[in-house]
Order: sequence, then C-alpha cells, then structure tokens
Amino acid sequence: MSPIRLAATELRRITAGKLPKIAVVALVLVPLLYGAMYLYANWDPYNNLKSLPVALVVDDKGAEVNGKQLNAGNEVADELLTNPKFEWHRVSATDAADGVRDNKYTFALTLPADFSQALTSPVQNKPRQGVLQLTTNDSNNYLARTIADKVVDAVRAAVAKKVGTTAADQLLTGYATIRSSTLQAADGASKLADGAAKANDGAQQLATGSADLATGEHKLLDGSNQLVTGLDLLKSNTASLPSKTQQLADGAKQVADGNAQVAAGGSTIATAAQTFNNNLDGVRSDIQARLQAAGLSADQVSQVLAVLDNARKPLNDANGQIQTVNGKLQQLSAGSRQVADGASQLAAASPQLASGIAQADSGATQLRDGLKTATDGADKLSSGASQLASGTKQLADGSAQLRDGLNAGAGKIPDPNDPSATANTIGDPVTVQAVGQATADTYGAGLAPFFLGLATWIGAFVLFLLLRPLSRRALAAKQRPGIVALGGWLPAALLSFLQVVLLFAVVTTLVGVHPSDPLGTLGFLVLTGFAFTAMLHGLNALLGAVGKFLGLVLLVLQLTTAGGTFPWQTIPAPLQPLHIALPLGYVVDGLRHLLYGGALSSLGTDIAVIGGYLVVGLALSVLAAYKQRVWTPSRLKPELVL
Repeated sequence: MSPIRLAATELRRITAGKLPKIAVVALVLVPLLYGAMYLYANWDPYNNLKSLPVALVVDDKGAEVNGKQLNAGNEVADELLTNPKFEWHRVSATDAADGVRDNKYTFALTLPADFSQALTSPVQNKPRQGVLQLTTNDSNNYLARTIADKVVDAVRAAVAKKVGTTAADQLLTGYATIRSSTLQAADGASKLADGAAKANDGAQQLATGSADLATGEHKLLDGSNQLVTGLDLLKSNTASLPSKTQQLADGAKQVADGNAQVAAGGSTIATAAQTFNNNLDGVRSDIQARLQAAGLSADQVSQVLAVLDNARKPLNDANGQIQTVNGKLQQLSAGSRQVADGASQLAAASPQLASGIAQADSGATQLRDGLKTATDGADKLSSGASQLASGTKQLADGSAQLRDGLNAGAGKIPDPNDPSATANTIGDPVTVQAVGQATADTYGAGLAPFFLGLATWIGAFVLFLLLRPLSRRALAAKQRPGIVALGGWLPAALLSFLQVVLLFAVVTTLVGVHPSDPLGTLGFLVLTGFAFTAMLHGLNALLGAVGKFLGLVLLVLQLTTAGGTFPWQTIPAPLQPLHIALPLGYVVDGLRHLLYGGALSSLGTDIAVIGGYLVVGLALSVLAAYKQRVWTPSRLKPELVL
C-alpha cells in the first residue's frame, strides 16, 4: 500500500457525509479567520484615530510681547482643530477630568493659564518652560496613553519649532542691529585710529620740541646763573664808582685848569718865539741891506747871510719845537678840559650807572629764578610730552586693535541673506529624511509576517483535531513505518496547502497585502505549512494527547519569542535562545524579506531551518509508526484523550 492510497483513504474518511465535509471546510478556513481577520481589523488603526474622542482644554491667558498680544494656547488649539487627527472636544478643565475618568474621553490635553507667558519668558530674561498637561487613564486603554504621549510630543515639537523660530528671528534681528552698530563702531574706531596716529605724530613732535626746549632752558638757566654771578661781581666792584668818579672829575678839572695855565704860558712863549723869529727876518733883511750898502758883493752878502742863516737855524728849530709844543699844550689843555667835562659827566652819571647795575643784578636774579621755574616747567613739559607720546602710541595701537577687532567681529556676526529662512532653520534645525530600503505601508502590513506565520501554525494545529496521525489499519497490516508516516502526513499537507493558498489569496486581494515577490511568498508559506504540519503530525503521532499539548505550548512560546512585533533582541535574555531554536522566528524573517522587498541573503538560512523542521517532523512520524507496530495497554486504553 502506497502513502498516496493511505492519504486518500484518510481523506475519504473525514469527508464521508455532509457534516464531515463542513468540518473539513471549517478547518481550511481557520487560518483565514485568524490571519486575514486579524490583519483586516488592525490594518491601519492610526488612520482611524479621528474617531477617538479627546478633550482639549485651553486656559491660556495670553501674554504681551513687544506691544503685541499673544495667545499661543489658542493658536495651538486652532492648529489641532484645523487638521484634526483625533475627535477633539474643546471643554473646560472639570469636564475634561470627569470625561477621562468616565471613559467619555480617551485622554485630555490642557494648555495652562501661563502657557503664553512661559513661552515668552526668554524675552523677559526670566526663561522657563511651557507646560503641556496630559491627562490619561489606563483603565480606558493602555495604548491610548502611548498614542497620547506621541501626540503631545508632536505638539511640543511644533510649539518648540514656532517659539524657536520666533526667538531665532528676534535673535537674528538683534544680530543685525549689533552687526550694523559694530560696523559703525568699526568706522568710528578707524577714524579714531587715524586721529590717534596723527595725535601720536604730534605728540612725538611735541615730545621732541619739549625736550629741545628743556635743553635750551637749562642752557639759558646756566647763562642766567653766570649773568647773575657777573652782575653781582660788577655790582660789588662798582659800589664805590660814584665817589671815585667824582674824585676823578675833581682831579681832571684841576688837571684841566693846570693844563690851561700851562697852555696859556706856552702860547705866550710860542707867540714870543714866533715874534722873535719874525723879527729875525727883519734883521736879516736889514743886515742884507747894510751889507749891500757897505758895498759887499753879492757873494759876500750871500756868504754872510748863509752864516747868519746857519746861526739862525737853531732858533728856527727851537721856534718850531716851541710852536709844536704849544700846539700840543693847546691840545692837552683842550683834551684835559674834555676829560674834565667827561669825568664830570661820568661823576654825574655814575650813581645812575651803579643803580642800573644794581637793578640789572636784581633783574638777572629774578630772571634766573624765573628761568629755574621755567626750566622745571620745561622738564615737566618734556616728561609729560614723553608720557603723552607714549600714551598716544598706546592709544593709536589700541584704537588700531579696536578697529581690527571690530572689523573681525563684525565679520563673525551672522548676516543672513534670508533672515526668515535662517530663523526657520534655527527653530527647526533637523528634519528626517526617511530612506526605506524595504517598507511596510501600514501597521497591518508590518504585522502580516507574524500573523501569517501564526495562522499557518494554528491551521496545522487544528487539522489534527479531525485527522488521524497514523493509519491503524496500515499499522496492523505491518506496512513499513516510512510509508505509514508519509501516508498519515499527506492529508494534513494537502489541507495545509489549501489553507495557505486561500489565506494568501484573501490577504493579497481583499485585505491589501502586496508582496514584493508573490510567488516566492506563496512558496515560502506552503513550505512553512508543510513543515508545521510535519512537526505537529510527528508530535501527535509519537506522543498522542501530550503531543497536542506540546503543540499548544510551542504556539505560546513562539508568540513571545518570534520577534513579530518588537525586535527579538528586546525580549528577556533567557528567552532569546528560544527565538533561535524555534521555527516561527525564521518564518517571520523570511516573510518580511519576501513581502517588503528586502535583501534575500538570509532567506537561504530561513528555508534551511524550516526544511530541517519538516525533516525532523517526518522523522518523528516515522519513529512513531515504527513504535506503534507493537500494541501496548496504554494504546488500547489511553489515560488521557483530547
């Protein structure tokens, strides 16, 4: 007897009569009812949140900013009501609290009275956070609180974006004002630097000139000291000048008078000598006449006259000397008179001269004292001018650094070309660019791999409520264990194939699952059905009622460890080995890649593991068929029947 004949016999048995046929149809529909209905019910719950009643309380009193009234609470409420994601009900705080407690509202969102004031607090230099009050009640629905948390996070992000954008706009406006003022200050600093440089040049010239002035003042002071010393000496030496000059005048007068007398006597002598000399001329003429009269010849007369002239020559010389001395005596008399007159004038002027010298000495002393004061002032001026030059140098350097620093600082102050866009970027600096390498469009599509795998296991599990694992007739006929095992598994495999095909057809056409690889998905599901039926067939064949119980236990374990909802790495560490050991995790992984279009690199491992479970299940069936060739009391009368 072949396995196919054994399978056909079992199928005829379970379809004999109207009610058995209905039971078979019901078994085929079980995975559809579980998988398709569950996916349909949870296909896109987030798109149906508009029917979720939610309370909205707006107690915001508003705030005044820069002369404008702001009510952020009303703005947030208007935005929530304009594009509603929930069934919002704007109510009072009391109604909201009562509604959440009585399950009238799923949760409540409250914008408190100081909401606007808190948002505008940075402008008042008293920054504090605005508060969004979320009221939930887990007795209404636990997941509703999770949804509410996400909604509040979204509202908070939107408010933060708006407030951040407004604050950034004010900040950029302030930056623009600061930058403009800094540039003006830089221009002023540049002018100041130029002026300071010129002032430094002037101060350097002043320092040089004041140093020269101080040097000259010192030299002048030295000269004035010498002048005072000389005038003091002159004053002391001329103190007796008036009396001495008077004595000189008196003596000069006496000398002049004596010289006048001498000059008078000399004049008399000179007159007498000249008269005598003139008389000698007459005597010569008389002698010449007498000699001529005496009859002397001309030569004799000439000889006599020559002798006479020779004798007269000393007289003529003496007369000349007398006349010369007389002229000198006259000059001496006149000069001595002039000396006497000058000495008299000197005697008259010497008191004034002495007084003038004394005054000059006093003035020189005052000049020296003044020059000393001036010299001290010139020294202070020179020192001050040097300090001024040093200060103006520092001022010039500092103003140049100020100019450069202001220009550099102005270059670092933001000057956006589009302040509005910049403010928006600062207020909302990060956006998310989602790159989906493999995407499930809806919540239901995301759960499809998990629930399709579970539906296949449940479908395989219920089949053995009707099917017999092994043919007793074949066992009694001593058929080979392999043929008996295969014949017992084929009816379940056939019905599993029908379950999978029907489930796949409905979820892809009516529910909305669109596999990236339809044929691959269907083939993988068929393989999964074969493997699950083989495992459950082996457990039922080998262990009977205990095997059915183990099948239920394996279902529960795989529900918690397959990683169908959360990543399997999030399950407790003691359960993670079960994820690796049990087949449903590999089914979920393979279906995800086939449904969403992900990389198929791990699909080989998934198929190998599931195929391995198929082989193991068939091996258990063969073992069971081999063991059941011998009848035992427990087989004839089982202790537990399910």
